[in-house]
Amino acid sequence: MIKAVLCDMDGILYDSEQFYLDGNYTVLQQLGYTGGKEAMLGSIGLTMEGIYSVYAKLMDGIADRHEIIKAISAHYAAEPPDYKAIMFPDVPEALRSLRDEGILLACCSSSPLQIIEESLRQMGIPDVFAFVESGERITHAKPAPDIYLSAAAALGVRADECAVYEDSDIGIAAGKAAGMLVIAREDHRFNQKQDRADHIVRSAAEMAALVRKENLHAGSHTD
Repeated sequence: MIKAVLCDMDGILYDSEQFYLDGNYTVLQQLGYTGGKEAMLGSIGLTMEGIYSVYAKLMDGIADRHEIIKAISAHYAAEPPDYKAIMFPDVPEALRSLRDEGILLACCSSSPLQIIEESLRQMGIPDVFAFVESGERITHAKPAPDIYLSAAAALGVRADECAVYEDSDIGIAAGKAAGMLVIAREDHRFNQKQDRADHIVRSAAEMAALVRKENLHAGSHTD
């Protein structure tokens, strides 16, 4: 029986991966990067520290880590994302329907807590989540299971009572390592490997329907 759905944020609640990939590519080019975007795809799903490590390696001494962090911070201070504008339109209704049916919800993102809270506020959905966890508060980042195990503990549910809603291969790996059912939002744009997921859906609405189906099936086998 699924009692909780643990959602990633980027690529799950809103379509941010392309926005950040394009923005970061522009910044790296300004710093002297001559490679392609393809080499940057390994940063998807990582914490900010992980992202900066990938970019520093790509820059190969052209710009150091401090310069990269400073330039990226300045770029998004001048051109911040409009989270409501890039939100997947079916997300609020799908999540609220699950909450109203008694399913506990948590947002588990590798992003800094400040960004998570601001994006949820802009989207108008902070009320649907009983718990929010950030990668910056976790010792071992995805693909380690820590962030999802932390959320399950905070919600008071077992791992086998949780479904993880993810898109990136490292997020899917984290959910599987946590011993949870993993539902992936289908996305072929960024070379993410989603074959390890238990189910693949195209939207939050499909995810919610699948959770109901899983619970209906579990209920039919209850003595």
